[in-house]
Amino acid sequence: MIFTIIQADDTWALWGILAIWASVSIFLEQKYKWASFLSGAIIALAGALILSNLKIIPTESPVYDAVWAYLVPLAIPLLLFQVNMKELFQESRKLLFIFLICAVGTVIGSTVGFLLLKDYIPELAKIAAAIGASYVGGGVNFATVTAKFEPSSQMVSATVVADNMVMALLFAVYMFVPSMKFFRKHFKTPHIQEVEAGQYGENDRHTLAEKYWAKKEISLKDVAASIGTSFFLVVASFKLAEWFGTIIPTGPNVSVVQTLLHTILSEKYLLLSTLTFLVIYLFPSYFKNISGSQEIGTYFIYIFFVVIGVPASIPLIVEKAPLLILFVLILGKVFKIDLEHILLASNATVGGPTTASAMAIAKGWGSLVGPILVVGTLGYIIGNYIGFALGYWYLTF
Repeated sequence: MIFTIIQADDTWALWGILAIWASVSIFLEQKYKWASFLSGAIIALAGALILSNLKIIPTESPVYDAVWAYLVPLAIPLLLFQVNMKELFQESRKLLFIFLICAVGTVIGSTVGFLLLKDYIPELAKIAAAIGASYVGGGVNFATVTAKFEPSSQMVSATVVADNMVMALLFAVYMFVPSMKFFRKHFKTPHIQEVEAGQYGENDRHTLAEKYWAKKEISLKDVAASIGTSFFLVVASFKLAEWFGTIIPTGPNVSVVQTLLHTILSEKYLLLSTLTFLVIYLFPSYFKNISGSQEIGTYFIYIFFVVIGVPASIPLIVEKAPLLILFVLILGKVFKIDLEHILLASNATVGGPTTASAMAIAKGWGSLVGPILVVGTLGYIIGNYIGFALGYWYLTF
């Protein structure tokens, strides 16, 4: 066990660090223009990265698992309550196109990496297939493909560590790119321009984040409705997914249709997004009158940002930063895709819909939160099939 000042089982101290640093990140983003330029998400991630690399906090803990297991699912409905359903369908089509390009890029990258390194890394066929599945969908696909091909536990552990490091790196890159003049000059940025329009006066000292999250009237009833409804949707969705997973057969002897149904209906995040969209569509006046859901959900997401930065390695970031998103940027430029769509879709292939939606919220691209959750969840569905296909192919070498 690696020694750290705060141990993995020091629950209160770790929760305190996550919550306090998330709060500090929000405060800095709204107080100072340099911090607003970086974004609170980058500050949250960087702070956790420094603390973990200085051996102050551990890189693994049940506390971090709890954030993934509880806070992130609760945040998703909270962030969707104010979604415009018309914009949802319009933006989803654009995001789907670039997401599929990213998936192709993942397959190409996985294959090239496998062919170059297969003689040097043991069990690479199994690991490369799992990484390919993970970088189309998410962690659930990685777990499924590794369970299928059964690489050694040592290789799985090493891969998970490397995967988390690269995900943290890429997330930082995605968050920083929209602030860079080069990309703003060469790509269309309608959502960035919409957020910035009219936000700064010549002598205005307020940051963009401070204005976006201006004070609003929120009652105790709003807080109760937001959190209570979110809990209801999470419980209902997860229990439904569990039920569908038990009644729909799966395995090598079932039909493709049954396997597809099992994959779709037993995926809890897909059902959570679907059920949330359904109730928003059926009861629009109820959700329209709820205030504060975005604020609560965003605070949960900022805690999530801190957790993302924990396993990252500074030496690895310095070594691996160049060219990781060059492929999708080039294709996005060729097809004249908006920069926001490129970054969110690419983010979704690496970290899944949760990290992509978190980025959309942090950047103020509210109309893209719902669509990227829908498109990102598609990765969970197709990721397993891609991983299985790659695995069987790689094992022939």
